[in-house]
Amino acid sequence: MTRPAATEVKHVTCVGAGTIGAGWAAYFLARGLDVVATDPGPDAEMRMRKNIEGAWPKLEILGLSDGASLDRLHFTADLAAAVGEAQFIQESAPDYEELKIELFENIGAHAPADTVISSSSSKFLPTRLASRCANPQRCVIGHPFVPSYLVPLVEVVGGQQTTDEVMTWTTAFYNAVGKKALRLKKEIDAYVANRLQHVVFGEAAQLVADGVCDFEDIDTAMRYGPGMRWAFAGPVLCYHMGGGKGGIRHMIDHFGWGGPQGQDKTLIEAVDEYVGDTSMDELEQWRDDNLLTMLKHFKPMP
Repeated sequence: MTRPAATEVKHVTCVGAGTIGAGWAAYFLARGLDVVATDPGPDAEMRMRKNIEGAWPKLEILGLSDGASLDRLHFTADLAAAVGEAQFIQESAPDYEELKIELFENIGAHAPADTVISSSSSKFLPTRLASRCANPQRCVIGHPFVPSYLVPLVEVVGGQQTTDEVMTWTTAFYNAVGKKALRLKKEIDAYVANRLQHVVFGEAAQLVADGVCDFEDIDTAMRYGPGMRWAFAGPVLCYHMGGGKGGIRHMIDHFGWGGPQGQDKTLIEAVDEYVGDTSMDELEQWRDDNLLTMLKHFKPMP
C-alpha cells in the first residue's frame, strides 16, 4: 500500500478509546473521514461512542466538513484488523512507555509498511517508542492537547530514524484536517508546550510555598493577566509589544537581556521575520480587538 498524499487521506485508525482517543476519533469524523477505532478494554466501544456524542455538538458549532457523520465510525477489538488498511494511525493508549513500545511493535507488524504511526504521548521520546516497530522511519509523535477535538495544537516530533519525508507528510496531514501542527527540529522529552507549562507551574508552586500567594491567586494572575494575551499572541510577540513603539529592541535595551548570550540577536531577527511590515499601531489594535472579544465572551466557572 502506497501512502496517499497528506491531503487525500480518507480513512484513519484510532488506537485507544480513552478521552484522548475518543477526542481524536470525534475530530476525524467531523472532518469527514472514515474512522476505525480499536481498544481491548471492557465496554471500550460504549465509552468511546458516549464521549464522541458528547463532543459532537461542539464540533457542529465549529463547523463540520462535507461528509462528516457519526455513522462513519467502525469499532473493532481486533488490532490487526483495525490497522490492516489504515492510511494513518493515531495511537492514544495510556501514557506508559512500555505499553506504547509494545503497541508500536504490534501495530507495525500488521499495518501497511508506509502508513504513518503517530503517538499521542505527552512525554516519551519517539526513538524509544519505535525501538521494536517494523519500519521505524514512519513513526512519530503527534501530541495533542485535551480536549483533542477542540484545541488546535499538535506537536510533531520525529525520532532518530524518522525520515524528513514522513515529518513533512505528517505535518501536512494535521494541517490539512484543520490542526495547527508544530514540527520540532529534534526530539526531546515532554516536547515544547508541556515543558513551558511545567516551568510556569513549577514557579507557581514555589510562590505558594514561599507564602507570596495561594493557588487560586495563581489562576487569577494567569487568567486575567498574561494568559489572556498569550492566548492569541504568545510570549514572544507579547514581549515585542511590551517594548511599546520601539518593540523588541527597546524592550531589551530598557530591561536588559537575561537569556543565553547572543540569543537576543536571534530573537530580534525572529521577531522581525514574522512580524514583517506590520506596524506596532496595527499590532496594538489587533491585540485590543482580541482582548475585547475575550472579555465579552468569558463565561464564569460553573
